[in-house]
Amino acid sequence: MSGRFDYAGRTALITGAASGIGAALAAGLAARGAHLILVDINAEGLEAVAVPLREDGCNVSTFVVDMADAAAIAKLASDVATAGDPVHLLINNAGIALGGMFEEVEMADFERVLDINLYGVIRMTRAFLPALRAVEDAHIVNISSIFGIIAPAGQAAYSTAKFGVRGFSNVLRHELAGSSIGVTTVHPGGIATNIAASAKPPPGASEAEIAAAKRQTQRLLVMPPAEAARIILKGVARKKPRIFVGRDAHTMMWFERIFPTRYWSLMQKMVGAKRAS
Repeated sequence: MSGRFDYAGRTALITGAASGIGAALAAGLAARGAHLILVDINAEGLEAVAVPLREDGCNVSTFVVDMADAAAIAKLASDVATAGDPVHLLINNAGIALGGMFEEVEMADFERVLDINLYGVIRMTRAFLPALRAVEDAHIVNISSIFGIIAPAGQAAYSTAKFGVRGFSNVLRHELAGSSIGVTTVHPGGIATNIAASAKPPPGASEAEIAAAKRQTQRLLVMPPAEAARIILKGVARKKPRIFVGRDAHTMMWFERIFPTRYWSLMQKMVGAKRAS
């Protein structure tokens, strides 16, 4: 396995490709000469991403798949294999958000977050490992989050899933060491995507509370998806095992490392002091 991962002429499969980081990764990979297999539950959004890339000469296939549907994922792997497309790069990016304290959220909503954000990653990896083993140099990219490093109150479902993605990726990296398949875990910070805006609000939240939470979230989502994609693709090309996207992600990583049991209380004090000033 070479020291760099080259994109030109290779096929990348991206989940959650209809918007946000997934769409930006598709554009970045197309510009680098890759062939694309784009997957999302949003058919209209997928085509909006795929059409201009095809017009620019990129080879793009699209599949509408719900990442919570194990049978649909198995069928996707079968359909891709039947089409004869080799898969060199698997990017597990699809995800949803859910706000609310653990005791407030509905268990069905909690479980759907795990189904998509964690089990979707696991099922996609299991389904496509044979295809990845069949090529000379392959790579898996699993999108975790800074909430897979820190665990804020009110993010029980999302953090549980993203910590799970982090742990799964670490195990997979160790199990695949010495093979032709590399594994990268990505921890984005505040990226300007629609995932937070489209999150289901916690039960009982008033319209004013929901609006205030969205305003607060939007203030933290500052990095354009295209910049996040550039950082990710640069790191994957170097086969980095972990990539932190954004200054906030790096800051929180170090904060958790230095204060592993105190970071949350310290962060709350810092926020309180800032509001009082």
